Amino acid sequence: MIKLPITLAFLTSTLFAGEITIAVAANVSYAMDELKAEFKKSHPETKVNVILGGSGKLTAQIRNGAPYGLFMSADMRYPQALYDDNLTLGAPHVYAQGALAFFSVKPQDFSQGMKLLNSEQIHKIAIANPKTAPYGKAAVEAMQNAKVYDAIKAKFVYGESISQTVSYAVVAADLGIIAKSSLFSSNLSQYKEGVNWASVDPALYTPIKQGVVLLKTSNDQDAYRAFYTFMLSEQAKNILKRYGYTTYE
Repeated sequence: MIKLPITLAFLTSTLFAGEITIAVAANVSYAMDELKAEFKKSHPETKVNVILGGSGKLTAQIRNGAPYGLFMSADMRYPQALYDDNLTLGAPHVYAQGALAFFSVKPQDFSQGMKLLNSEQIHKIAIANPKTAPYGKAAVEAMQNAKVYDAIKAKFVYGESISQTVSYAVVAADLGIIAKSSLFSSNLSQYKEGVNWASVDPALYTPIKQGVVLLKTSNDQDAYRAFYTFMLSEQAKNILKRYGYTTYE
């Protein structure tokens, strides 16, 4: 694990002036504007470019030489694999734990839990591609553990990332299983808990521990290390908590 002094995040921007490009799992997109704005307070001359996508696809891009200096994955599996292949500057660190939620633009009886998915009124269910998106993998695991997967899998509409899955849930499906963080975005703020959305029982799926790691391809290591340190700071944690994430000390 990379140990960086917390004071690094608060040094003047002149030390870290430049431009960085980071790969970010799509579920974090809803919090990124606030995260970037908070980082810019202490590093106003560092421009942060964000590339969003499914964690699996971003990992493939990194393996193929994409010029990202930092990777914020939707689970630890992908940055750990990059570390195992000696493509990182250290082991990944958990920056947040995500959660799943049911979502529908129409009011639903969420007291049914997973049984709701087998309802005759639910014809299409949006989930992220479980092969490349950790939230899709967790959704499948939850349905399998609830013993409903085989009965409803023909209803699935797959998004290539969790953000695309949210879009499908809004316009192309009766219900979606999405990242809880997306429900705190301004685009979905009009939808109400218990009416349009509800948390999926966390006992049904493996905790979604999201990992951040520095990559060897970084061309401005000081600036990337500053953002890495920021993502583990109390300022970043407070923002992530507002978007439904759990954070750790």
